[in-house]
Amino acid sequence: MNKKGVVVKKLANDFWVKCDNDVFVCKPRGTLKSSGIFVGDNVMITLDHTNTIDKILERKNLLIRPPFANLDQLIIVISPIPKPDFMIVDKLILFCYSHGIKPVLIVNKQDLSCELNSYVLNNYSTFIETAFVSAKTNENLTLLTQILKGHLSAFAGQSAVGKSALINSLFKNIKAVEGELSQKINRGKNTTRHCEIFYNNDFMIADTAGFTSLDENLLTIPYYELAFYYPDYNKYKQECRYSSCAHYNEPENDCKIKQLVKVDKLDKERYNRYRKLYESLEQRWVKTHG
Repeated sequence: MNKKGVVVKKLANDFWVKCDNDVFVCKPRGTLKSSGIFVGDNVMITLDHTNTIDKILERKNLLIRPPFANLDQLIIVISPIPKPDFMIVDKLILFCYSHGIKPVLIVNKQDLSCELNSYVLNNYSTFIETAFVSAKTNENLTLLTQILKGHLSAFAGQSAVGKSALINSLFKNIKAVEGELSQKINRGKNTTRHCEIFYNNDFMIADTAGFTSLDENLLTIPYYELAFYYPDYNKYKQECRYSSCAHYNEPENDCKIKQLVKVDKLDKERYNRYRKLYESLEQRWVKTHG
């Protein structure tokens, strides 16, 4: 019998493949093992005495660190405590755009800071989906569930922002998953030896600690294309004097972004982070290309 499914767990040479409501432990056929099968891969399997993976279907994306395929969304979680590091937020958003992943910004513990809520509303909600929730009180968790519905998502963000608490709240009615997941994500540091996806009938969540922060080397964007990955800047790009404006070295009179930053129409802190990323990517480019 042939079935289509998604790889939800990989351990050594065994692959757990979810097909509708069933999960089968499978082995890769022939050369598939050497070509690489990743958690998140959509595959065709044959159910027989061995249960084999016959084919890997086309991927929408493939991440090497952490090793997942076909990630739909990255749920970037921040909170008032600890103080948000928006450089991490900006880099994660760039990572998403460069890999065909939808970024979603979630403010947890939202009841603790009106200032943070206002900053996110003014500077991020205009170009990415945002939500304000509380794992402690379960406020707006229904909204978060709707955001996750029908997608394979991963959670990202600094330590102690409440990623584990949110995930546990989402799975609290699934006892078989809750115990295993709770033990993993409450250890304080990641000791997982395999990749896995946790799921219910509505959504799937990739179990990974690889997005706590982001190694800048994973940003493969050339420095001269960085501006294209800022939707909040792109809508003003035609008002710059030059279509190739990088919003960096150009005189203020020629750059609409610089003008808007100067009069507080665009966030100065986000622009300064943009400049630091531009410089970092440019330095890496020079080292690599001479």
